Amino acid sequence: MQDTTFNEIADLALRHTGQALKASKSYLMEARLSAINRRESFATLDDLAHCLKARPNPRFEAEIAAALTGKLTRFFGDREIIDRIVTHALPERLKNSTTGRLRVWCAGVSTGQEAYSLAMALADAKDSPLRGAEIEIIGTDISTDCLETATHGSYGHFDVQKGLSIERLLANFSRQETGNWQINEDLRNAVGFRRHNLIEDASSLGHFDIIICRNVLSDMTKGMRAKAAKHMSDQLLPGGLMFSATTEDLNGVVEGLNPSRAVRGAFTRNRNDGAVAAA
Repeated sequence: MQDTTFNEIADLALRHTGQALKASKSYLMEARLSAINRRESFATLDDLAHCLKARPNPRFEAEIAAALTGKLTRFFGDREIIDRIVTHALPERLKNSTTGRLRVWCAGVSTGQEAYSLAMALADAKDSPLRGAEIEIIGTDISTDCLETATHGSYGHFDVQKGLSIERLLANFSRQETGNWQINEDLRNAVGFRRHNLIEDASSLGHFDIIICRNVLSDMTKGMRAKAAKHMSDQLLPGGLMFSATTEDLNGVVEGLNPSRAVRGAFTRNRNDGAVAAA
């Protein structure tokens, strides 16, 4: 791959998703775009870049940018955060709810494992004060391919081996003729999936009690990370909580988004503030 090709595709990713792709990891670009290259019968990424120049196509550009995003996810990838949400954060939010309804947004959900992990944990909490509450879980991602997998809820044996106990696997999945494991219908119905780009306004999604965004923001430039974090924090209900990965500290990213005093590892929004911090 020529340097000019890398730069052109990296710039496309930055414009569409805020990603900062490093030249030292050009192999990731080749790996993540290999399926598109094969489908379009391009011999190299140089051919793909030439096509983008010769025949500009916004939908194709968006597909390429989505393919370049990281897909790091697994079932119960951060078990401690899920436990904290189920045992403390959501019950506390329910105390302040006048409707008995709670909303959770799993942002940058990739193929859905995190959202389904939360749904499983809620279903397992038999003595929880959340019993009887109406909890809506929404997962969003920029990749339509990922969302198709998430909506269908079908995973390969390698995927279900990561993070799932054999008891949870057998209780919540059915083995298909293909050898894949499909999550049961009741859990599929417990989670909704929508396409959304985190660097764009999120008001159409509504407001949430809990927002989870893990292993997504760290791939963005500082300015785009602040922009995405602000769009998400704008959708927090008063007293709502936002959770990120332990390696993605949100301190100082958005003014008014501060560590929660009540829930460890969470951030909460001061509704009187919320400007993007200086990049």
